[in-house]
Amino acid sequence: MTLMGVDIETYSSVDLKATGVRPYTEAPDFTILLISYKVNDQPTKIIDLAEMELVAAELTLLPPVASDLIDGNLDEFLALLTDPAVVKTAYNASFERTCLARYFNRPMPPKQWQCTMVQAATLGLPGTLAQVGAVLGLDKQKMTEGAELIRFFCKPDRDGNRHYPNEAPEKWETFRKYNVRDTDVETDIRCRLSRWPRPQEEHDAWALDQQINDRGVRVDWILTQRARELDAVYSTELLEEAKGLTDLPNPNSTAQLTAWLEQQGLEVPSLRKEIMPDLIAAAQDDTTRRVLQLRQELAKTSVKKFQALERSRCEDGRVHNILQFYGAGRTGRWAGRVVQVQNLPQNKIPDLATARQLVRDGDFELLEMAYGSPPFVLSQLIRTAFIPSEGCRFIVCDYSAIEARVLAWLAGENWVLQEFFGEGLIYEATAAMMFHVPKDEVRKGGPHSDLRPKGKVATLACGYQGGPGALIAMGALKSGIPEEELPGIVQSWRKANKNIVRYWYDVEAAAIRAVRGETVTLRHGIRFFCEGDYLFITLPSGRNLAYYKPKLEPEPKFEKMGLTYLGTDSNKHYGRQKTYGGKLVENITQATARDCLRDAMAALETAGYPIVFTVHDEVILDTPKGFGSLEEVREIMSRPVPWAPGLPLNAAGFECEFYQKD
Repeated sequence: MTLMGVDIETYSSVDLKATGVRPYTEAPDFTILLISYKVNDQPTKIIDLAEMELVAAELTLLPPVASDLIDGNLDEFLALLTDPAVVKTAYNASFERTCLARYFNRPMPPKQWQCTMVQAATLGLPGTLAQVGAVLGLDKQKMTEGAELIRFFCKPDRDGNRHYPNEAPEKWETFRKYNVRDTDVETDIRCRLSRWPRPQEEHDAWALDQQINDRGVRVDWILTQRARELDAVYSTELLEEAKGLTDLPNPNSTAQLTAWLEQQGLEVPSLRKEIMPDLIAAAQDDTTRRVLQLRQELAKTSVKKFQALERSRCEDGRVHNILQFYGAGRTGRWAGRVVQVQNLPQNKIPDLATARQLVRDGDFELLEMAYGSPPFVLSQLIRTAFIPSEGCRFIVCDYSAIEARVLAWLAGENWVLQEFFGEGLIYEATAAMMFHVPKDEVRKGGPHSDLRPKGKVATLACGYQGGPGALIAMGALKSGIPEEELPGIVQSWRKANKNIVRYWYDVEAAAIRAVRGETVTLRHGIRFFCEGDYLFITLPSGRNLAYYKPKLEPEPKFEKMGLTYLGTDSNKHYGRQKTYGGKLVENITQATARDCLRDAMAALETAGYPIVFTVHDEVILDTPKGFGSLEEVREIMSRPVPWAPGLPLNAAGFECEFYQKD
């Protein structure tokens, strides 16, 4: 097999981080400056397209700088690039694919590409090329000069001007070396990690992900523009009122407002949103109280997702590349990019269609009269900015309680499985088991219907060894459950789910035994073993979860040995992380649910249902009117999974003319 590692350096006046790669390449001044490529074990070659541009303009590098780099041949590179038999590899291959397709105006079929960044993520390594090279201790590392050189050659300066190679020939030669080094580092990482190849299903899933991102999703640009206008009008009104009440030049300034509030007799530790209710309660007069309320409203008026949509608008009226394959590095789930579709606000207003039409019509006064605070309404309408293609409708379908189903299946909690094979009323059934009452009495209107919220929050919070804190995080207090009842709810849930509780400890023990050198297999082929610097957990699908450089360390609090590994925490810091049985079970469960979705997505595409994006366990299908049905989509997603016999899957959904949460 012929492998070609590729790295490119580009120029565009569009901010790549703010817009994503597609608008970046659609800028009129977008160009590729350098291409380096390495075929199998041959030396890395470089094609200097920027120098070719200068020569064509009858300009040259002044003075010339000697180079020991090997010149590539553009015809040779294009032949390799377009040869289906040549596998192209890159670190974050989506960028190279999109840029090369635009520059050369040629298709870049994703099945001909492999992404080394994804390969690194599957092995629990950090996100950037420099970080991976450093963690692996490669002989060749990414050059530290790169960031400054990219600012100089790849972006306009503060005056909007582009710097050309002939302005700084020595810098340019260093930049060329930087480009070649990146290809060498990418190749070294790929070779180092090739010992642990990814299953073909994962290569196919990445190719499908690229196809979905290439397809993009249509956006209602009238709604988006009007939302921005409404936000601007409302913010101005609030700011003017606050100025009149405070006489401050900028009452939206934290420093100015804090000083003013302290003059009104308040102690102001901060103006964070979680502090505001206490400050409002402590306000000594109506004016101070109103100023604080205005501050709350101004803080809510951010329409960052509408702004992100406008920034990322492409020539075809769509947004692209809003999904990141294997973005959740521990489990392999998709993550959101650019617009962050994974954390859109839920829909809580009764008539979305009317509200969005009022915004589209610019009838802001009637909108506020009918629905109240404009910031709240706009947050409700962010989802609805995504619309089907002409002649299509959305079919939105997601798995029902898939994590609870997968967890019960993995642990052998048979009463839960039987409920899912039956009515599927897991919250009612859980409350019935916890509090020893008939399930029918927990239903809405039943004599024990007050127990259902406890069954729901326990199901959501307790499955991964969570305690009272997890119940609070899942909304226990907001649903009216007194805090003093939370420990009892945890204990009741654990007594009702003894097999799941046992599974936490079985998984933790298996992982520790694996780190000590054993190979341990649990139910459904879950296998724990160490190889090289990794602890691997083989999932029922055959895919591995990887924990880099696992280590056993004393846990004095629990008087036992605990498991740690190198990984990325919630603050994006890469370092040694602690884990335990419940957390490992969460990883296994969510990864298995993700693999169910992966296979369903492939089946849906094969059946002719184009996916435009996915959110958690949900797919959004841009389906031609008159083709297919929600019933067929549900059937496809609910089919038995060959590698998960006995797992009761079920899906539910709806059809709509704009994206929404049912």
